[in-house]
Order: sequence, then C-alpha cells, then structure tokens
Amino acid sequence: MISTVRATDLQSAASLLLKARRTATPIADLPAALQPVSIEEAYLVQDTLAHALDPAGLRAWKVGAPAPDATPLFAPMISAWIHEDNATLDEPRIRLRGLEAEIAFLIGEDLPPRKHLYSRDEIRAAIAGCHPAIEELESGLAVPAQAARLSMIADLQTHGGFVYGPAVQDWQQIDFAKESVTLSLDGNVMAARTASNTAGTDLLRLLLYLANEGAARTGGLKRGTWITTGSWTGNTFAPAGSTVNVRFSTAGAVSLRFA
Repeated sequence: MISTVRATDLQSAASLLLKARRTATPIADLPAALQPVSIEEAYLVQDTLAHALDPAGLRAWKVGAPAPDATPLFAPMISAWIHEDNATLDEPRIRLRGLEAEIAFLIGEDLPPRKHLYSRDEIRAAIAGCHPAIEELESGLAVPAQAARLSMIADLQTHGGFVYGPAVQDWQQIDFAKESVTLSLDGNVMAARTASNTAGTDLLRLLLYLANEGAARTGGLKRGTWITTGSWTGNTFAPAGSTVNVRFSTAGAVSLRFA
C-alpha cells in the first residue's frame, strides 16, 4: 500500500509531467525523490495525470507486454486525443510525433468487475469491432528512452494520441500470427514487419488481462471503450507536415497527418 506521504510525492511527480506536457517544455527526468519505485507507484502517477487531462473520460486504454509470456502493462488514453481516420494532428503540445502501428478493439458490452474471471468467449463476444490504429507518442520527458523506465511508464507510457481506421469485417478469421504491416511517411515505407507485436499475436490475452486482473484499477470495461494492443512496428518518428499511412495485410489501413 502506498502511504499518504508517498502519495503526495507521486502527485508532485504527476504535476511536473503535466506541466511539461501542457507547455511542451520537457524535463530530462523526474527528481530522484519523486521517481516511482514500483509499477503501482507508476500507475498512481498515470491515474493522477489522466484525471487532470480527462476528468470525465477513462474510456480508452493502451495495453501491451515486452514478451508473449510477460505480465501486461497498461495506461489510460485521453478521450480528447482520440481521432478518426485521416485526422490532422495540430495541437501545440505535439513535439515528438512518435508513431506505432497497432490493432485496436472497441468494446460493445459492459464488462463490470466480478469475482469469477471472464472467459475468452465472453471477451470475444463483447468486442464490437477490430480496427487498424496508430498510436501517437508524446511525453513530458525530453528523451523518454533516456529517463528511468518507471518515469516513462508513469508518464502515460508515452501516450500522446490515437487514430483509428474503419472496422475490419470478419476479424475473428484473421490469423494474427501471419499478419503483416507497413508504416509509411509521405509514401516512403519506414517499417515492414510480420507477426511483430512484442506482446505476441494472441491479442485476446491482453484484453482478458484488462477485463480480469486490471478491473480493480479500470473499474471494468464499459461499452464504447477503446483498447489498443501494442506496437507492430516499434517507434518511428515523423517530421512536422508529414502524412502517415499504416496498412495491415488483413486488418485494414489508417492514416493521419501532422500539421
């Protein structure tokens, strides 16, 4: 359990990251005394940030894992930063313009917290749609990869935006173990991968984790919740004014433009 004194430190950490993001004036890292020392502390900072940025939201989550058998990590996505296909991102806060090609799901039925675990069949039945997506990466940290890992996780796991493409028909028939993707900038292919999500291609495993183990934090998954399930292309960084296109071999295509 996080003590009251420590919670105050972590709220101060969230305030520093919030100011850095809002002013597009990044910091190198959190002060040592304010850096999270556990995933629970990092999540408290995330939740504090998310409440400040999106007090009525929290209907979107990013979830992933560093390996197919690793415990997933998840972070809230901000509702004002969710956009439809072909969106133009032009907010002053955008500076990194990091990009990840992802597969996202829209929840169509409430999945409230409960004592017995949800099954794969229940999760699959609750999905209203499967969509190609681009997660846009931003941070209050100047170079997230050079900051402490838990500082990066605390900072919404570098989440900065989410653009989703059209729903994929018959997505249940997709063999994600054979799925390929390209990410292009202004028509130039920057990444081309197959079965390359670090969390593996069992994407339902990630949704199951959110619905079950994650429910104490999320309050359950509600109808209309977006869930994006990790990068298939690593991180690509784009210049201002560029157009981004992501195309999956079966799971559709999605694009955005930076002002």
